[in-house]
Amino acid sequence: MKIIGICSDHAGYLLKEYVKRWLTSKGWEFKDFGTYSEESCDYPDFAHPLALAVESGECYPGIAVCGSGNGISMTLNKHQGIRAALCWEPEIARLARQHNDANILVMPGRFVTNEEADKIMTEFFEGQFEGGRHQKRIDKIPVK
Repeated sequence: MKIIGICSDHAGYLLKEYVKRWLTSKGWEFKDFGTYSEESCDYPDFAHPLALAVESGECYPGIAVCGSGNGISMTLNKHQGIRAALCWEPEIARLARQHNDANILVMPGRFVTNEEADKIMTEFFEGQFEGGRHQKRIDKIPVK
């Protein structure tokens, strides 16, 4: 596994800090693209650098957190090589990997507990893309 990229806005900061501890407990390296406090900020300032790092291969995969998960997902998915999946329960994370080859896990910081995040991240990292019929759909995602 490459270095995992992570980012959040102020509303996702506490969960992102938990994600860092979780990744460290697994012995996995990560790069934190910010934010670095609960001070109000704008999620695109952190989502775009994470997306660029995943697209370039510097990081893989990524984890992003904002309050609802929506704004940061929308920003990440503006990048042609990104498939950011908003996951609030483990089964969604597993399916995002299996069917959508998601390369960034997005969690809604205001709506998942640390314990729920454990399960979501476990499913995301254990999931494997199934390919096959799903690959043709993935190939149709980028705007050309």
